[in-house]
Amino acid sequence: MSTPAPLRRGWTTGACATAATRAGLLRLWSGDWPETVSITLPRGERPVFAVAHRAEGPGWAEAGIVKDAGDDPDVTHGALIVARVREAAGGVSFRAGEGVGMVTKPGLPVPPGEPAISPVPRAMMEEAVAEIAADLARAPDVEITISVPGGAALAERTWNPRLGITGGISILGTTGIVRPFSCAAWIASIHRGVDVARAAGLHHVAGCTGATSERVVQALHGLPDHAMLDMGDFAGGLLKYLAKHPVPRVTIGGGIGKITKLAQGAVDLHSARSQVDFAALAALSGVAEVAGANTALEAARLAPDLGQCVAEAALARLSERFGNAADGSPIAFDVVVIDRGGAVLGRAA
Repeated sequence: MSTPAPLRRGWTTGACATAATRAGLLRLWSGDWPETVSITLPRGERPVFAVAHRAEGPGWAEAGIVKDAGDDPDVTHGALIVARVREAAGGVSFRAGEGVGMVTKPGLPVPPGEPAISPVPRAMMEEAVAEIAADLARAPDVEITISVPGGAALAERTWNPRLGITGGISILGTTGIVRPFSCAAWIASIHRGVDVARAAGLHHVAGCTGATSERVVQALHGLPDHAMLDMGDFAGGLLKYLAKHPVPRVTIGGGIGKITKLAQGAVDLHSARSQVDFAALAALSGVAEVAGANTALEAARLAPDLGQCVAEAALARLSERFGNAADGSPIAFDVVVIDRGGAVLGRAA
């Protein structure tokens, strides 16, 4: 049987917005329209983007990049991400154009009243402005308006309306890269990771939902790289395999939203397949206001001890359901709950 071709990765809306910003600024400040632009991603990679849209007027220029999500079934694949730039005063500011949402509820990384442009894409665009300004001896004072034609319709296929993001999509991304979403391939890689850890004689492994929780958990426990299992949303894929192929100690780490869902009985933590029960979270925390929270992170701000409550509830759920392997051997779990910045909100062992 032939080995299937690897899935092709793509680029986030944040990376595309940064590339579009760079192209627009080059036109505004140098007078030249580039055919392609290269940007620096947070991990140092330098992808090249073709400029698909150009327009200009008195004091402004705009460029557009067609988002290529690779082989990921992303709702924004093929969307045109447009950045209009104009000189302004007071540094870099952001505006939402057509098809980009506005934040109306607390609990997100961007406060209410701001365009739904996440912190990392903002930082990437600010860095692009600073770089070009330095090269061309300009002041790095720019207003950036991001728009996505058709973005309002695309947003209806996302969780934005429920999260209180109105009018369009969010400009997202922490690495600039969209990694292809293949359930079977990801779960298979989790299983291979367990196999490698067992073969190496490890007695402690960790399953984490993302890069930040992995970094925190690895530092807390001093674990080697091959003990770290990129669980993502597939907690069930890891836990069910460990039940048949046990490791004596397992740390589960993640953000409060993902670990809350685990504590409430979900093992598929993807937002399309499980949601936080805020009424149950209010009962767990003893803080009635939590029932009206928009996100688990907002709930944690309303109830300062919530992270610890969630960690303990998740530990109880894990121990009850997966604490004894199929061969009768015990698995000792511990749980680490973090916020978006990597601060530990709760630990239970």
